[in-house]
Amino acid sequence: MSAHPLQKSIEEMFPMDAVSLTAQNKKEILQIIGDLDQGHLRVAEKINGKWITHEWLKKSVLLYFRIQGMSEMLAGDLQFFDKIPLKKWSASTGVRVVPPAVARYGSFLEKGVIMMPSFVNIGAYVGAGTMVDTWATVGSCAQIGKHVHLSGGVGIGGVLEPIQAQPVIIEDHCFLGSRAIVVEGVHLEEGVVLGAGVTITSSTKIIDVSGSQSVEYKGFVPKNSVVIPGTLPKKFPAGEFGVPCALIIGQRKESTDLKTSLTAALRDFQVSV
Repeated sequence: MSAHPLQKSIEEMFPMDAVSLTAQNKKEILQIIGDLDQGHLRVAEKINGKWITHEWLKKSVLLYFRIQGMSEMLAGDLQFFDKIPLKKWSASTGVRVVPPAVARYGSFLEKGVIMMPSFVNIGAYVGAGTMVDTWATVGSCAQIGKHVHLSGGVGIGGVLEPIQAQPVIIEDHCFLGSRAIVVEGVHLEEGVVLGAGVTITSSTKIIDVSGSQSVEYKGFVPKNSVVIPGTLPKKFPAGEFGVPCALIIGQRKESTDLKTSLTAALRDFQVSV
């Protein structure tokens, strides 16, 4: 893919402070953030089967923070004081937004997304047909696929720095149970099912226990895996205790395509949703 016409300019202005940025610089930054907001650009995307993070777009977001001043914002009777305005909604956007759901300008939600009272941060991308359920959080630059279900209280981590860090990636048709947490650039492939309360960080051991021998992953969950919380014994000076891990206990069936079926996939393995 060829470089964006403004990529070089963003790279050159990134070391500059806000005072040194010219009016033209600021215009270019605003143009890039506007393109992120409309979904014309995205911080990370799958190219030829591989996820690529566009570091210059993360730099653009940081530059945007640099040039924005604090201001009062109103949303009905609610008042906010921040640097980043909120997205505005209409019938033409095709997104159902239940009060008091909030998405920041510079994030993008495709038509068919449902936002229950929840939060989507700048730079994030949410695919068509996805449910962002009550009190779920989609962090900065996180990439959420199509027809994903983020259950109540799910926490998807954000990342702006370090610049080279990959954001959290949740591919199409994943189902994340209540209070699941996915942070630090973890990648869930298509169709992954996380049981309630699963926490996965970049250092969490993800152990496939569905076969005769265990297989360990970190930062990555393979396609269609069904995952539950687990513990591993670890010795400390005060004794041996269990530390958290994630257990892959099986695979989704090919027939479990709908969100209602995803719930059933967890119940097939006697896992709480």
